[in-house]
Amino acid sequence: MEVTETKSEGLSRAFTIRIPATELSEKLDSKIEEIRPQMRLKGFRPGKVPAAHVKRMYGKSIMGDIIQEVVTSSSQETLDERELRPAQQPDIKVEGDIEQVATGAEDLTYSMEVEIMPQFETSDVSKLEIERPVAEVSDEQVTEALEKLAENNKKYEPRGKTAKARDGDAVVIDFVGKIDDEAFEGGAAENQTIVIGEGRFIPGFEEQLVGVKTGQETEINVTFPEDYPSEDLKGKDAVFEVKVHEVRAPEAATVDDDFAKNFGLEDLEAMKNVVREQIEAEHAGMSRNRAKRLLLDQLDEEYSFDLPPGMVDAEFQQIWTQFEREKEADRLDEEDKNKSEDELKTDYRAIAERRVRLGLVLAEIGRAAELQVTEEEVARALNQEASKYPGQERQIIEFYQKTPGALASIRAPIYEEKVVDYILERAQVTDKAVTREELEAAQEE
Repeated sequence: MEVTETKSEGLSRAFTIRIPATELSEKLDSKIEEIRPQMRLKGFRPGKVPAAHVKRMYGKSIMGDIIQEVVTSSSQETLDERELRPAQQPDIKVEGDIEQVATGAEDLTYSMEVEIMPQFETSDVSKLEIERPVAEVSDEQVTEALEKLAENNKKYEPRGKTAKARDGDAVVIDFVGKIDDEAFEGGAAENQTIVIGEGRFIPGFEEQLVGVKTGQETEINVTFPEDYPSEDLKGKDAVFEVKVHEVRAPEAATVDDDFAKNFGLEDLEAMKNVVREQIEAEHAGMSRNRAKRLLLDQLDEEYSFDLPPGMVDAEFQQIWTQFEREKEADRLDEEDKNKSEDELKTDYRAIAERRVRLGLVLAEIGRAAELQVTEEEVARALNQEASKYPGQERQIIEFYQKTPGALASIRAPIYEEKVVDYILERAQVTDKAVTREELEAAQEE
């Protein structure tokens, strides 16, 4: 094998690699001798097919596999000998006439371009100083959470037949919607329960139910919004013929032992403990997120080195694709709406560079610490991801298992969190008492 380095600029390397035809021929002869004893061909005794006949019949096909194997092994050998770690899959192009190479008439020559990982020394993580905000759980928070739970689990009891519906009541109705006296598809329902004021129906519909009584028949006039999903209904005026079956008043659940038992708990005290633990877990999550952000900010300030352009481009493209989705759905924040595309691309490329830099730093710290992601951890995360698609769990799992890049997207966040935990366990972390509001503000930031 003859290797010539043709480029060495920054993190970019290029090589021309030549494998003599004689070497390929030797590999072909060796491969034929390896498979010949197992060959069964008509006209020959088992295992007695002449090598010349095998070469004539299958040599070209076998050589194709050999060329592939040689390119893979020689390119890796080239990187290993120079202690180069590729940042991405090398770009390999075979030169010359591959048909001539396959027949042994020409040497195999190919070019390889590759971006390599930057070399840098990681500092002592125990010297990092991080102030972690922590918030205690108050009795008032537990009470508030229980009251909210009771509100979300309130029941609706029938009002008297002559009672008029009020804001917050549940009204059970039949309705038929018409446009220009013609019923439209999807505009009818029976025994539909609508809670007045929840805003889950067409704007203006619920408000006109205020004052209706059990047994009453009425008409409701509305105009479909201009952004309504159905093209046939956008901006159209409609009349709904409504029959009221029942008006029900809300009754908030009483927070007591019986309320707790409805959730499978022994008594109210046990329920309070469960709620407190849930809030504590929320606080712990927000505290860790803030500590992680401060940690990443420090690492970003501490390290400065050249980044593989291909990695930055790939990260930027991923961010920009997400940005365009948000823009199309009109979910951009005001700051981004007021920027030009050039300004936005500059901002998001800076974010891409930060992500790549921090990813490389965390990977190097994890590599030095010999941190590993277990198959059990990947399987658990994969099952959690699949559970988001009820009824399609098997297909989702099979997709990830058969797609290396997709499975890497499951493994990478697990590895990152392991490295962050490793650093936080060794860094100088001091806790600062804050209120829940301050903790939430830090989370939002």
